[in-house]
Amino acid sequence: MIKRTVEISTHGCYVHKKHKQLVIEKDEATLGSVPIEDLGVLIIDSPQTTVSAGLISYLAEHGVALVFTDSKHLPVSVTIPFSDNSIQNKILQDQVAMSVPQKKRIWAAVVAAKIANQSRTLTLCGRDGTALMEISKRVPSGDPKNLEAYAARIYWQKLLGPNFKRDRNASDENMLLNYGYAVLRASMARAIVATGLHPAFGIHHNNQYNPMPLADDLMEPLRPFIDARVFQLVNEALMGADGSVPEMILNTETKQAILSVLSYECEYDGRKMPLLVALGLSAASVKQVMTRESEKASFPVAV
Repeated sequence: MIKRTVEISTHGCYVHKKHKQLVIEKDEATLGSVPIEDLGVLIIDSPQTTVSAGLISYLAEHGVALVFTDSKHLPVSVTIPFSDNSIQNKILQDQVAMSVPQKKRIWAAVVAAKIANQSRTLTLCGRDGTALMEISKRVPSGDPKNLEAYAARIYWQKLLGPNFKRDRNASDENMLLNYGYAVLRASMARAIVATGLHPAFGIHHNNQYNPMPLADDLMEPLRPFIDARVFQLVNEALMGADGSVPEMILNTETKQAILSVLSYECEYDGRKMPLLVALGLSAASVKQVMTRESEKASFPVAV
């Protein structure tokens, strides 16, 4: 069963556990409830929301990632459970002991998968993705020539136009991209921990102030899924307009539209499945490479 991603943005709520259910209350009235076993990610998007310690503990026990947002409604913190994997110590030793060539091979696979999905996204959005698909086929170990960045310049101009610039602080489409990427990051961190790996030990991202570099590494091939949804939202907003790009507001409707991406169908290892399910399998395939059970990691394919 696919796990649900739930966001709570109503101010003044009290969120707690009752009979294995997540219960949302306000002014002593119950607004709703969700079986905790159905949850994968819970997002708290209001500083006026009170979350009980009992619920936080129970969410961790059941592998639910708990995300808190900042004043801009962007995820700023994520709590992830410790893995209950019975051989986690062995897995962590293999992860830490990875050789540089091994890391470079995994990173090349990540970059190739990302560029290939960017190509597919362009095609799905009515753009020409041929050039990027060709680039994806010639990413060498470690990507020393930074084909990832080269492909990105082509990709963004084709997808969102020559005037678009990927700027995390801009108040335009970037706000929607930031939100989607942050949710992907939390979901990937949850999947990584479930395999017995630790998100703090990355293969490429290695900023000492980054607590989850491995999540940042492995979410790269998934970013185009968010990009495609943002492209759709932008074009829906333009329909019937005067041709100018409207201000893209991060509100309940746009956030729900972006969260729905986790349930989108993708292809993984030749099978169709929801992205959230494939995300977990992808993390497991990377673990198998790290523990030398497999030679090649697999990633979701946009369809």
